[in-house]
Amino acid sequence: MFGELLITAGVVVMLFLGWYVWLNDIIAGAQQQNAASEVQEQLRAEFERDRAESPDEPSEPREPGEPAVTAAPPEGEAFGTLIVPRFGDSYVRTIASGVDLQTVLNNPRLGVGHYMETQMPGELGNVALAAHRTTYGAPFADIAELRVGDRIYVETRDGWYEYVFRNLEYVWPTAVQVLEPVPQAPQVEANERYLTLTSCNPRFSAAERIIAYAVFETWYPREDGPPAEISGLTQAAAAPTIG
Repeated sequence: MFGELLITAGVVVMLFLGWYVWLNDIIAGAQQQNAASEVQEQLRAEFERDRAESPDEPSEPREPGEPAVTAAPPEGEAFGTLIVPRFGDSYVRTIASGVDLQTVLNNPRLGVGHYMETQMPGELGNVALAAHRTTYGAPFADIAELRVGDRIYVETRDGWYEYVFRNLEYVWPTAVQVLEPVPQAPQVEANERYLTLTSCNPRFSAAERIIAYAVFETWYPREDGPPAEISGLTQAAAAPTIG
């Protein structure tokens, strides 16, 4: 009888913990979603303000189609958003500089961190991001559901960078080579642009890392508006820019 009570108590505790984690992720995820919408509005406002202040100032010369490069901000500061249609019709999360747990990854208004030693959107090389799969909003909860050809978008003040998902890889936590300018290829000079998403694996464990690789496809300057696939997920689509 006592053994049965212990088993029953264990089941109840496990169910409670599962419910608790699930509910917390929903609440934290909603907070991060709302915060990301605010960041989108800030990015649009910054762009319009800068254009209004310097309407005739020529931008840095770029080759046709060459993406703008966002300046790296201090650790903990938001500089963009991540939009992944595969993760849901309304999925938008804030990207901040750094991967410190308390400052970024566990932050109820942030959640997705950029490895500061990797490249910024628009640069040749590797834009590497990290987020939780469980707890603290679990921004990368569905990372294993990505399929070849899925689009992943990074939004900054300058516009939207479109990447195409290529493959998943499972590595040890010590495999920092995934952060190289050409992932898993130390000493190789990058001549392409990559996006790397990293999280823990398996779920509820930090024994391994799950890595999602994507390759740059194109970019959309803010003055031209967002790509059609995500036009409903960005505040920029709702307001005209200064012409």
